[in-house]
Amino acid sequence: MIEERQAVAAFAALGQENRLRIIRALVTAGPDGLSAGALAGEVSVSGTNLSFHAKELSHAGLIQSRRDGRSIIYSATYPALSGLIEFLMRDCCRGRAEVCAPAVNALAACPSPTSDEAYGDRTHV
Repeated sequence: MIEERQAVAAFAALGQENRLRIIRALVTAGPDGLSAGALAGEVSVSGTNLSFHAKELSHAGLIQSRRDGRSIIYSATYPALSGLIEFLMRDCCRGRAEVCAPAVNALAACPSPTSDEAYGDRTHV
């Protein structure tokens, strides 16, 4: 379960437009992630800029990276993102489920992962 200090760090990292775009692109890409070059193109930033933002997101625990040959592959850290959502929804609306229903329904529409890899740990590079 994510604690307040971790949530603050995660929200601070997400409080920048390029970083939010990076997270959204990686979540959309799924557990296999994207190469640094593909991700930079996807969010329209230079490689150097991507590296800077990826470092901040990695320090906040929201993304991870791994080497694949000569490439660096970035992927979302799904347990951390799930923990952040859980942190926000933990005491949802003082028991008034109808207030939180739109958020719950949006999450319920997400496809279930087909393997443990979607939530597995990957080594940081």
